[in-house]
Amino acid sequence: MSIFVDENTKVVYQGLTGSQGRYYGLLNAEYGTQVVAGTNPKKAGTDVEGIPIYATVAEAMEATGATASCIFIPAPGVQSAVLEAAEAGIEFIVAITEGVPAHDEAYFFNKLRNDFPNTRLLGPNCPGIISPGKCNIGITAGHIAKPGGPVGIVSRSGTLTYQALYELKEKGIGVTTCVGIGGDPVPGTSFIDCLAAFEADPETKAVMMIGEIGGSAEEEAAEFIKNNMSKPVSSYVAGVTAPPGKKMGHAGAIVSGGKGTAQAKMEALADAGVKVGQNPTEAGELMAEIVANL
Repeated sequence: MSIFVDENTKVVYQGLTGSQGRYYGLLNAEYGTQVVAGTNPKKAGTDVEGIPIYATVAEAMEATGATASCIFIPAPGVQSAVLEAAEAGIEFIVAITEGVPAHDEAYFFNKLRNDFPNTRLLGPNCPGIISPGKCNIGITAGHIAKPGGPVGIVSRSGTLTYQALYELKEKGIGVTTCVGIGGDPVPGTSFIDCLAAFEADPETKAVMMIGEIGGSAEEEAAEFIKNNMSKPVSSYVAGVTAPPGKKMGHAGAIVSGGKGTAQAKMEALADAGVKVGQNPTEAGELMAEIVANL
């Protein structure tokens, strides 16, 4: 149930025969990721540029030894795709698809937690995960990520995930793993899950956390950092200028009843000892200072 991926991770793409799945699946394979199979019950027995297509995830696993899956299925089919992968025994499911109904997310989140505790879900509505130079699952551009550590990144925002990677690369700072947890109301993997994994990872020496308005995930993360983390953290929270009651970007980013504001999140993180930037570039500069002092 590890969050981390590497050059040994074998991935089956659920939706490899669709246009998006094909594009990113082949791009990830070109990066060096072991994309060992795709699934489509109507196209079993065919292939996508040499990558075999199977009818089910179970068949793909049996044939290839895949341990991870990446879902590019349209939103109405994501619930069944997640459960199919879990029932087959996949350990790590990355669901890229956006627009998944919150009711479906709540259902399969609890189903996995109760019935498949050894399966980790990342997403839905996320950019995926990249361990630079080793493995890229999802839609992150590999060339903007510098390998070698020592920084781990966790982000709710897809676009700011990419900017965080780029800001660090421009400063010559490498990344161990970058996790985009997604911005939906019921994410399969939380800030705290990632922070705990980075705290335990010997290669990660510091963590960059990108949050945004809406919900209480950043405040909960701040409490975790204060009580459980020894490694330094820099952060940025998007949405300082967002008007209350307005959705910003996606379903999870909405301020309601005066709660979930960027300011409150920034104050909670600062109180936990996190170096909080006023914009993504400043957060990168703060991380550069942290790395220089490691």
